[in-house]
Formats: sequence, structure tokens, C-alpha cells
Amino acid sequence: MTALIAILMPLTAVAESAHVHSSPYAGQEHRPIKSLSPEDIAELENGGGWGLAKAAELNGIPGPSHVLKMKDDLDLTAEQEEEVTSIFEHMRSAAVSAGKGLIAGERALETAFRERSIDRDGLWEYLHRIEASRAKLRYAHLAAHLEMVRVLSAAQIDRYNELRGYSR
Repeated sequence: MTALIAILMPLTAVAESAHVHSSPYAGQEHRPIKSLSPEDIAELENGGGWGLAKAAELNGIPGPSHVLKMKDDLDLTAEQEEEVTSIFEHMRSAAVSAGKGLIAGERALETAFRERSIDRDGLWEYLHRIEASRAKLRYAHLAAHLEMVRVLSAAQIDRYNELRGYSR
């Protein structure tokens, strides 16, 4: 056993010395806001879902954006289309506002770190503001999903989930 350890020790030392220290974040240090990609910023500025409505979507509760894109496949009535459009526009307006708040919060945090003007207590302040914006953004999207249950029939919801590729 001692001989085996003596043989393997040099191999682990070689493997450890060959360890790569580069970060998967390399290249992101040039972003204006390090924590957000340009795609993230564009999505947030446009009121996109940013994946925050998965709790509803993946549990079979349709989203208004997708419902509007599938209106013919779902056989929406004119009244349903009008109501879904209204829900979507309200959601988008709230999401754009919250998204801009989240971007502003991340930008402020970025500046504080870049200028080295942040301490542990101040960090909590920044994070609370950012997370409040994220909660508003998520609420806007999830609340819109909830509205779809009121507008669509059970058959339309089943068809939506089928078209989206979700199985039950």
C-alpha cells in the first residue's frame, strides 16, 4: 500500500500543477454591468420574461405572450384576444419598469464595486433594491400567467401545453 501511494503521489502533483485557473467569466470583465449580459439587458428593457415565470409555465399555466402567438391554434375568440392583449400590455409595462429598476440597481452595485465605495452594510442596501426589482419583475410575469386561467378554457389550456411540448 505504501508503495502504491509513493507511485501515485507524483501523478497527483503533476495533475495539480496542470490545473487551469482561468475563469468561466473571462471576457465578461469588459461588460458595462458585469452581472448582466447585453442580451439580459435587452430582454429586461423590453419586458421579457427572463425565465422568471417557469413556476407557472411548466405547471401548465399559459403566458399571454405565447397565447397571442398561438391565437389561431388556440381558436381564441375576438373577446379573448382583446383580453389577452390587454393582459400582455399591462404585464409588459410593469415588466419594463421593473426590468429598468433591476438594471439600475445592478449598475449602481457595479459602480460601487468599481469605485471601491461599498462596505458590507452598504452591500445589503444594494441587494435589497435589486431583489425588490426582481420580485416586481417576476410578479408581473407570474400574475399575467394567472390571468390566463380566467380567460382561456380548459381545452385551450390543454392545447397550449400540447403545442408548447409539455407532457402531463
